[in-house]
Amino acid sequence: MNTQKVAIITGGGRGIGAATAKLFAKKGYAVCINYKSNAEAANQLAEAITMEGGKCICVQADVSCEDDVNRLFATVDRELGTLSVLVNNAGILKKQSRLVDMTADRINTILTNNVTSYFLCCREAVKRMSTLHGGQGGVIVNVSSVASRSGSPNEYIDYAASKGAIDTLTKGLSVEVAAEGIRVNCVRPGLIYTDMHADGGEPDRIERLKGVIPMQRGGQPEEVAEAIYWLASEKSSFSTGNYLDLSGGL
Repeated sequence: MNTQKVAIITGGGRGIGAATAKLFAKKGYAVCINYKSNAEAANQLAEAITMEGGKCICVQADVSCEDDVNRLFATVDRELGTLSVLVNNAGILKKQSRLVDMTADRINTILTNNVTSYFLCCREAVKRMSTLHGGQGGVIVNVSSVASRSGSPNEYIDYAASKGAIDTLTKGLSVEVAAEGIRVNCVRPGLIYTDMHADGGEPDRIERLKGVIPMQRGGQPEEVAEAIYWLASEKSSFSTGNYLDLSGGL
């Protein structure tokens, strides 16, 4: 019987997701890298993990789409086995903008991609993990952002609001499933060196802002991955409904 733990990492092809996939594989997990469109990056990462002896699959799925989410989880059931950990990491950012210039289309796109996706993936994870449904328990780690606290005025109020929703999801779901063997926690990264800033139209945003960070530097995706892994591990076995800020003191 295969007792290897299984982790799904959404948005696993780049940035924090890629660093997390590498770390979980290194720690002995069978990993599913979920990606939306960049097959090349996801496949390169999977190849690197496999070369180092890890077990890994890539599954294309738009996790804001219910049918895609169902297919993603069914594929993992079939190819990797019983789900142990879900890392909800997929998310998007639009060009920096003030709210007065935002369209309904932009706002809805952000909320669907950043919020609906987490709800759908949590739903499928709970179905599999909950002792009420015959599961063996498990862990969900949501990736939010310190933007949920700052509100990101003049830049990304829509993105910040989507992350505020993730903070609330984390708290509510953690209580809902606490007696069913499932822990739900959240990491809130600050200014991390990833490609996401380019999506917002300012690739060097961290260089502009690092002076306001008490530690005077941006963070690395690997630093966030370590926190995600800790929350997923037995080292944090009495923690649920909590937030771990990774912001250099910001």
